[in-house]
Amino acid sequence: MTKTINGYVLSLALLVPPAFAQSVDQTAQPADGVPATVVIEGRRPGPGVWKVSKGTHVMWVFGTYSPLPRKMEWDASRVERLVAKSQEVLMPPVAKAHIGFFSGLTALPSLIGIKRNPDDAVLHDVVPADVYAHWTVLKAKYVGEDDGIEHYRPVFAGEELLLAGLKKSGLSYGSEVLGKIEDVAKKNKVKMTDSGYDVMVDDPRKLVRDFKNSQVDDLVCFTKTLDTLDTDLETMRVRANAWANGDIGEIRGLNFAERRDACLDAVMNSSIAKDAAALRQVRQRLRTSWLKAAENALASNAITFAVLEIQDILGPTSYLAGLQARGYVVESPR
Repeated sequence: MTKTINGYVLSLALLVPPAFAQSVDQTAQPADGVPATVVIEGRRPGPGVWKVSKGTHVMWVFGTYSPLPRKMEWDASRVERLVAKSQEVLMPPVAKAHIGFFSGLTALPSLIGIKRNPDDAVLHDVVPADVYAHWTVLKAKYVGEDDGIEHYRPVFAGEELLLAGLKKSGLSYGSEVLGKIEDVAKKNKVKMTDSGYDVMVDDPRKLVRDFKNSQVDDLVCFTKTLDTLDTDLETMRVRANAWANGDIGEIRGLNFAERRDACLDAVMNSSIAKDAAALRQVRQRLRTSWLKAAENALASNAITFAVLEIQDILGPTSYLAGLQARGYVVESPR
């Protein structure tokens, strides 16, 4: 949960993991020594683009995925051409809060310790004994010695464990793909549009303070993270390879309903989130905001380029399904 000052982004749930500094091995080896799926490196084609159209107006939609191998390079030539001849680039939807410079400064002290359990409790005190025993095994495997993490709320401890697992698997939550698209748009002076919405937080300092003092029902999130960690890491490697190779058939066959949903729900269904009107129905509001921005862009431009996370492109409740239901023609990459 982060807050921003003068244009920084307020994330309404879990922190977006930073990129790791460790390099990637061609064959990832888990700590238990069992050979893992080879994580593709080198120059790869990357995914194709979806075409959305109505009449002569077209929007090309590019799907991003993370984590990806840190050393992987993707062939951006087609994306570069499409961005260069577009009138507008629609950026991925993000919920943001602009709370002002001075109010942001006064709230900063209250952010300290936001990941920690109330009353300085440790994990051993807040999760069942069998769950904690499982935690200690996985912590030793992926994290190692770190007493500080024992004071984290389960939802944040689980996230740190997952990040450590990704690092050992040669994967990174870097933003190189989106950064490349932004660079091309700037070079060609193509307008970039925010497709998200602003969150109005009346008293961010109180919101943070109340969150720190409140209990969060995150045991389901924590337990699911522990129970599915090794499987999730393997699934992420498979998805990274499918994305890198542009294998749409395999991408379509992957289940994107990850453990992250349970963890996001833990925070968004907490009492503090329910009491803050600005935090309600974030996912639905992001979808609505993007659909509105997409329709405006399609009406205004001959060619638009849009960026979405791949899980927001696929499936019956996807963003593109929403456009299709409104009469737009949606064509998948071949």
